[in-house]
Amino acid sequence: MSSSSFFVTLEQILKEFNLEKISNCEKLGDIKVITTDVNRPGLQVAGFFDYFDPNRLQIMGKVETTYLSKLTESQRYDSICKLFSAGMPALIITRDLDIFPDIIECSEKFDVPVLRAHESTSRFMSSLIGYLNTHLAPRITQHGVLVEAYGEGVLILGESGVGKSETAIELVKRGHRLVADDAVEIKKVSEKTLVGSSPEIIRHFIEIRGIGIIDVKKIFGMGAVKDTEKIDLIIHLEAWKEDKHYDRLGLVDEHTNVLGIDIISLTIPVKPGRNLAIIVEVAAMNNRQKKMGYNAAEELNQRLMEEINKNTI
Repeated sequence: MSSSSFFVTLEQILKEFNLEKISNCEKLGDIKVITTDVNRPGLQVAGFFDYFDPNRLQIMGKVETTYLSKLTESQRYDSICKLFSAGMPALIITRDLDIFPDIIECSEKFDVPVLRAHESTSRFMSSLIGYLNTHLAPRITQHGVLVEAYGEGVLILGESGVGKSETAIELVKRGHRLVADDAVEIKKVSEKTLVGSSPEIIRHFIEIRGIGIIDVKKIFGMGAVKDTEKIDLIIHLEAWKEDKHYDRLGLVDEHTNVLGIDIISLTIPVKPGRNLAIIVEVAAMNNRQKKMGYNAAEELNQRLMEEINKNTI
């Protein structure tokens, strides 16, 4: 699913970054931004429009405005008109720079909004791209539970009734945080990162069979919930199968592919008497330890090999 499946409006961007309305800003709520890419039109004001993307927001800073100020009035007007006629969602001027009357005129002529930002160009572009990457990210909704344990985002998957929500409640009681129950919205915010959250309508609620719906934030407090969390580990809960072989060493990492990103995953068999919350805690700590460079399974294997080599000499 591409980011073009989603959009943000110019009205949302204006409110998020406290932009100043300059010209032609009556219908900002109707104008959609569908790409995470933005553009500084330095080449375009110089007349080069090959590969120009009219879906990108155009950001004009000190370099572009200084170049335009050195042109004659007719050259500047022609350059600005060509830029606006090529199409764009909006032109944003940064650094509170003065705006040429030609820009206002072309804004009205080609029905393109002009906005102004207070920040420097680089800082504003960085913040804007991060905002667009989050809001336009490819996404799916996964049936499961997302919790944060020891700083690790753990996505718990499994069939209905296997114990996902009960495990989440036990983790919350042990000081960890609930992000989402039942439906987890997963966004691909970069080529290496997945972020999960809950749909707004069910945020902070959890369903426990036999009890019903409870509000985790109201019962356990603000510290027991979190709105979003990076997904570091996936745990599949399944009913214990006597004839199935389960990994007992963990020498080989398994992965689950979500939105094109491989996330380390574990399969945990469930049967009466197993404390799933403690198992999830240990899995989270072990995963964090691996990321810090220590693998207990490899350490044990190395000791065994050294012992074997010692006895064969």
